[in-house]
Amino acid sequence: MSDGPSLSDFMRHLQAVLEESEEITDRIERESRQLQIESAIQEAIIFGNRFRELKEKGIDPLHIVLPTSRDDAPQHVSKLDTLTISSAHCKECGARLEDDLDFCPSCGAKR
Repeated sequence: MSDGPSLSDFMRHLQAVLEESEEITDRIERESRQLQIESAIQEAIIFGNRFRELKEKGIDPLHIVLPTSRDDAPQHVSKLDTLTISSAHCKECGARLEDDLDFCPSCGAKR
C-alpha cells in the first residue's frame, strides 16, 4: 500500500469534522452536514469490516477482476444519444414525450 493516510486516519478526520460541524449556526445546514459526515463514517466502517473479512478469507480485497471478453461489454453511448434514444415528440407542440405518459407534459395533447 501507499505511505498515505490510513482508513483510521480518515475516520479520525471525519470525527473531527463532525465535531467542528457543531459550530455551523444554520440548523438545517448543520444537520445536513452532520448527516453527510455520519454517512461517510458508516461507509468507512463498512469498508474496513469488509476489507478485513476478505483478508481473513485469503482474498485480495483490492484485486481488480478484468472482463474475460470485450464482446459482452456494453457499447459506448454518447451524451447526445442518451438524450435522443427512444424519445418521441409531440405532434402538436414538438416537445419531448415521456415514455410512461400517454399525453404531452407541455401541452396536454393525447399521444
